[in-house]
Amino acid sequence: MFISPAYAQAAGGVDPFSGLLIPMLLMVLIFYFLVIRPQSQRQKQHRDMVERVRRGDTVVTSGGFVGKVARVPENSDEIEVDLAETLKVRVLKSTLIDVRSKSEPVKDTVTTK
Repeated sequence: MFISPAYAQAAGGVDPFSGLLIPMLLMVLIFYFLVIRPQSQRQKQHRDMVERVRRGDTVVTSGGFVGKVARVPENSDEIEVDLAETLKVRVLKSTLIDVRSKSEPVKDTVTTK
């Protein structure tokens, strides 16, 4: 009634898919650079840290235990950790949060004056 037939036919030729393609690709790129890539880098750093654990290192487990590595068997995903002089536990390498080397001092957050 208000739109001429020729104008109405021309308006129907626009592809709605092309209007959504560019924003979707942009969102995927942003998601990749803000979420996926940093997470994969953190996983790689953790995997390298766990592979380099050796006897005498101080480790922190995901349960919050801090101990000294007593034994690292080859071809095993477990290590033996001394939590106290008389307490030794076997811990999965994947549950380690932090590995501190023998030469690295423990970070002290409390300052004394």
